[in-house]
Amino acid sequence: MEKNVGTFDRIVRLVVAILLIVANATGWVTGMVGLVLAVIAGMILSSVLSGYCPLYAMMGIKKTI
Repeated sequence: MEKNVGTFDRIVRLVVAILLIVANATGWVTGMVGLVLAVIAGMILSSVLSGYCPLYAMMGIKKTI
């Protein structure tokens, strides 16, 4: 897997994932919506850690700067 997510994009994704986790952990969002947000946060965190986004790969986007 070749990295296709740049540094700035990874920082933005990390902030969004942390916000989603905090919203779920503090009870701002509960139930099924909370579960969906937790799964989305996990997917975002995996792209932050790996530097690879499957959606970017499908669309042909490469932002490695």
